[in-house]
Amino acid sequence: MTIRRVTDEERQATSFPLQAYAFEASPKRPERAEEFRRYLPYVAASRTLVVEEDGEPLATASAIPMRQNLRGSVLPMAGIAGVASHPLARRRGHVRALLHRLLDDMRDEGHLLSALYPFRASFYEQFGYVGLPKSRGVAFSPAGLAPLLRAELPGELGWERIGTGYAEHRAFTERCLAERHGFVLFPETRAVSLRDDDERWLVSARRDGTTVGVLTYTIDDFGGELAADDLLCADPYARALLLQFLARHVDQVDRVRLRVPADELPELWLTDLDVHVEARVARPGSSAPMARLLSLDALAGLPAGPGRARVELTGDRWLGGSHLLDGATGRLELVAGTAGGDAPAATLTAAGLSALAYGVLDPAEVDVRGLGRVPPDAAAELRRLFPRHLPYLYASF
Repeated sequence: MTIRRVTDEERQATSFPLQAYAFEASPKRPERAEEFRRYLPYVAASRTLVVEEDGEPLATASAIPMRQNLRGSVLPMAGIAGVASHPLARRRGHVRALLHRLLDDMRDEGHLLSALYPFRASFYEQFGYVGLPKSRGVAFSPAGLAPLLRAELPGELGWERIGTGYAEHRAFTERCLAERHGFVLFPETRAVSLRDDDERWLVSARRDGTTVGVLTYTIDDFGGELAADDLLCADPYARALLLQFLARHVDQVDRVRLRVPADELPELWLTDLDVHVEARVARPGSSAPMARLLSLDALAGLPAGPGRARVELTGDRWLGGSHLLDGATGRLELVAGTAGGDAPAATLTAAGLSALAYGVLDPAEVDVRGLGRVPPDAAAELRRLFPRHLPYLYASF
């Protein structure tokens, strides 16, 4: 068995067929091979590894160089994708070996974080990943938005194909990346597939010449459904402008569907709005995202409360040792070794520390979940250092 990195052209005969079998309808259509070839420019920045035995590809995994906002700092992040095995080679440890090599490589290249959508969350928890909130699906009739048609809102709307408006859309997602904890963006080489496919409409909310909200969508038929992607907006006025646009489709579509972050409350958008909000997590096919720290350098200088605790990191390939975490200055400082011997101490797995850094679990929940041993005094300090903060992993990942 060997593990090697494949070139772009080799993907067609190695990684793509395995990934297509794992994640698509199969057997694949003959024309799918040509679609693979056209897709190659968009994965040029990715690192793809395969496990081979006697020259036959048995498993594959890819890492996409991305960026993610962690509590206000935009850091290089490795997005793990396309993890797949040959049906006769599963449960033989190939994926485990691939992930070790792939994360080693990405960490060596300076990626401080990693995120993915798991085929099984408990499998990736062993690799230090912790669950993040899933975007909420929202469904409603455009008739329920009728009150917005009478509202005088600041700003105006733009409407065009995404192929034309891509630059504006990309610029606004860059703003979201800078401002929104957990937000993730593809590299430009991958993101431009949205422009090149040109299969969506784009509506943009603008105020004083500045874009304050965007929404991409398709319509399946007259009397059918308007299916939108993530509702991205800078403030409630921008959100109201975009919803007002959707209200104008009352005589065209029966239903509107879109996605919102976990901390959005569509049931409070309007009085008497009949709305269905759902976040369904199931295996396979409907997973919530997961993420982890790949390096403690990701924590240095993050905003922190006035806590002080010593953590012992255990059971992980990439994070380990004893470290003092101090937020006295308002920015997190890390000191390796036995410093801070008088500080409350906790033992954490990589998943436990990642849960605190991403703000998804309270220290007591880390203890309950078995992601560490966190005594009450250490929990109080860690709670100050890492206030709860729901991340939003932009669903385009």
